[in-house]
Amino acid sequence: MRQKTRLQLKPKTQEDAGNGAKEVLEKAKTTLGFIPNLYANLANSPSSLSTYFYGYSQFREKSGFTPAEQEVVLLTISRENGCRYCVAAHSMVADKMSGTPPQAVAAIRGGGVIEDAKLSALSRFARQMVLSRGLPLEYEVKEFLQSGYKEEHILEIVLAIAIKTISNYTSHLFDIPIDPAFASYAWEECR
Repeated sequence: MRQKTRLQLKPKTQEDAGNGAKEVLEKAKTTLGFIPNLYANLANSPSSLSTYFYGYSQFREKSGFTPAEQEVVLLTISRENGCRYCVAAHSMVADKMSGTPPQAVAAIRGGGVIEDAKLSALSRFARQMVLSRGLPLEYEVKEFLQSGYKEEHILEIVLAIAIKTISNYTSHLFDIPIDPAFASYAWEECR
């Protein structure tokens, strides 16, 4: 078993964040009403925070997925990466903001089967992309496309994996505490 480590860098604030990070923290505070612990820790690397924030915004605005589908992708990836922080955050967003079916959220969190066939295919394919490190088998791509998605959606899943790798790995390295806004959605890995 791997021993967990924890970086000793302190979370940044709007006052002590470097160029690039300060602007992102200010935007988060304005938009969300608070600075998520993930952002405060990512701000130790302004380029990582700005890359994450830009990629996340692009995925939300231009992926071609509905808000519910976006949450299925982000939640699936975060679960596969074992990220307690991001599973809690995306569970809250799925429940309160994205209109994701509660059964789908519960199935992803618990490793079960999603009843909605299209969302199930999406989650299955996103999971396979993570597990195969971007090397899906031909039949997996065919099944995904037959469920109503396009090849362009595969590239959007790659973007989601990239941004979730930044946030999930950062969360692991800092053992980031879950923000109060997400606390009722806390999750423990059950493999």
